[in-house]
Amino acid sequence: MTNEENLSFETHPDITELHDKVNVLRNEIQKCLVGQENMTDLLLTALLANGHVLIEGVPGIAKTLAARLLAKTIDAGFSRLQFTPDLMPSDVLGTSVFHPASGSFVFRKGPIFSNIVLIDEINRAPAKTQSALFEVMEERQVSYDGTTYPFEFPFMVLATQNPVDHEGTYRLPEAQLDRFMFKILVNYPNAAEELKILELHHSGIHSAFESVTAVITPAELEKYRKIIDSVHIEAKLQEYIVAIVQSTRNHPFIYIGASPRASLSLIYAAKALAAIRGKGFAVPEDIQELAYPVLRHRLVISPEKEMEGLTNDEVISQILRKIEVPR
Repeated sequence: MTNEENLSFETHPDITELHDKVNVLRNEIQKCLVGQENMTDLLLTALLANGHVLIEGVPGIAKTLAARLLAKTIDAGFSRLQFTPDLMPSDVLGTSVFHPASGSFVFRKGPIFSNIVLIDEINRAPAKTQSALFEVMEERQVSYDGTTYPFEFPFMVLATQNPVDHEGTYRLPEAQLDRFMFKILVNYPNAAEELKILELHHSGIHSAFESVTAVITPAELEKYRKIIDSVHIEAKLQEYIVAIVQSTRNHPFIYIGASPRASLSLIYAAKALAAIRGKGFAVPEDIQELAYPVLRHRLVISPEKEMEGLTNDEVISQILRKIEVPR
């Protein structure tokens, strides 16, 4: 028996259950979401890998719809925030309210206290409000007036932003971007997909959205995350991940490289992606596929190369071509 056979998903019987559940989740989402298979798989990967996701694309290509559909398939709390320039941290986290009966102040939790939180146009709020998300996204808790309020499991931030309209927007701090496991770039649908979108709306998009039901519970999600922890990733693949991330720190075209959090995101995401595809082990192709959404928002291109039009994805491609793939 070969090493690959020893590591196959058949040695992890629960992988089959997880794989089947992911297919059910995907089918529910695709009741309303046409195309965008890559975005769907990355959202499901982040969900199972306990990561947050930043979705970037022009208006009208189903960024918000995808996030709402993912939340609808989970039997957990959901809240939505529309970020605007006048939004204050208390509008997100909550604030103390005087309680006349007790004569004391009581902390009233804000909309961030939920399980799946959709933040629309995250880059429209100022830095003061963005900083309120730092502790929330990393430690999954809020510290207010000397008291710590932990979040219930699960907790996931899905944020959207428009890359074109920069009027009234703010650049997200690098420390905040680093807290997102993925940055997903969403493109226009092709002609066949756009025709399906028209047909779906013509036949009744609202009824299709209402037919989407919750198919996974927090308890199941927690069980599947434990299964993902047992997914095998060989030592040479871990070295491959480190080599990729290290290369971003000494690349001549990169001003700021990726942090160790990127390495952790790559290994967790590779294990989750392998599991949802029915494998009990990760392979180099998983890491190569995930390198783009994991690294693209963590790299800062040098100003001169940025002016020449060099993109983060092109630099990542250069790095992947340069590093020897373990076999």
